[in-house]
Amino acid sequence: MSEQENWREKEPSLKEVIVNNPEVPPLMLLKADVCRRGITYTKAALDLVDSNIHQTEIKYLFREDKGNVPVALSPRDGSSLIVFLATNAETGRDPYVVDALDGIPYIFDNGEPIEEVHYWTKPDYYSQKTSRGTEMWKVVNARPQRLDIDTNDCCHFWDKPGGGCKYCFAAGAYNDAKNLPKCRLNLDDLRETVGAALKQKGRFSTIMLTGGSILSGKEVLDDEVDMYIEVLQAVGANFKTRRFPSQLVATAFNERQLERLHEKTGLMGYTPDIEVLNAEKFKWICPGKEEFVGYHEWKRRLYHAVDVFGKGNVNTGIVGGVETATPYGFKTEEEALRFTLEEAEELAEHGVSCAASIWQASPGSVFRNQKTPTLDYFAKLMHGLDEIRRKNDIPPFLDDYKRCGSHPNTDLGRM
Repeated sequence: MSEQENWREKEPSLKEVIVNNPEVPPLMLLKADVCRRGITYTKAALDLVDSNIHQTEIKYLFREDKGNVPVALSPRDGSSLIVFLATNAETGRDPYVVDALDGIPYIFDNGEPIEEVHYWTKPDYYSQKTSRGTEMWKVVNARPQRLDIDTNDCCHFWDKPGGGCKYCFAAGAYNDAKNLPKCRLNLDDLRETVGAALKQKGRFSTIMLTGGSILSGKEVLDDEVDMYIEVLQAVGANFKTRRFPSQLVATAFNERQLERLHEKTGLMGYTPDIEVLNAEKFKWICPGKEEFVGYHEWKRRLYHAVDVFGKGNVNTGIVGGVETATPYGFKTEEEALRFTLEEAEELAEHGVSCAASIWQASPGSVFRNQKTPTLDYFAKLMHGLDEIRRKNDIPPFLDDYKRCGSHPNTDLGRM
């Protein structure tokens, strides 16, 4: 029997993890496990997709239209479940299956229905065009309660061979971007699209911007800051107030850059993703970020960001589980959990919380075909991060279940 075929015998099952981790609701554990193992759709499930109603279009970093496949799912609680299509060969474990049950999509495992789900519906603006004739869904993507603006397609840490983050799926699709514009969006298109989206009352609660790191400028990252200032000013033209509900997921900017960004735009929330909470692992996994900023400097910039934006408006993303990657990651899950939570505690003492995504060893990444941690590890990680946030009295709203959906630990903020 191969390693892939008998993985269930070597790991605690979802039911066992639910019993052993009563502090984490079963639905949140299921969502974490679906992210960990990936998902696939049966023909019967895809037959339930109506491209006139459901979101099947997506323009995201290095990803084109997915055809008649749902962009993402929502369980019955209305939260988001954002997961990549996967195969057994990619994850080393059987993916969950979305199939039809009495005309309703359900998540199945081993032939057993686990949870009813719903496909994301299109917002009104998806069918509209800008005055330049651009389809608006190609300008701004939508989650159930959030607008997503992807500013540029390329991360310039990859300009140097081996400089990109090793877990990143973008590695296999990266193209030389030296001659591409720093922002791929037309600002007039952007302004019009956001304006159209906001006319659908009650649909959106925040706007998120992100893109690859841009290293050029008088100082490293100056051009990236300039780009975000232009984009945020275009978005902000749709609001009567100076500040508007917004989050920027970007690189860690220095004091001068960050204060300029804050002064010239209506930005309210800032998330420079550190990716892994350990200086040694960071240097190995994120060599570009180490070379141009450095682990300890990244943390120092996070702490300064709290002074600028305020407690509860700054967090950092980590790729939960990547700290166990071989050959230089932590050797045991116990060791990885201890060191990660110790670093998260230090961040939280300075007003910075963590939003952990679930590492999947994606095709195209340097870490493809690696074995990711058990579900029990992720259960303890998400609970530990939530306890640390609560202990340090950091509000949960910047990346909560309404605004994002990619971070199981922030789901716990609703409890």
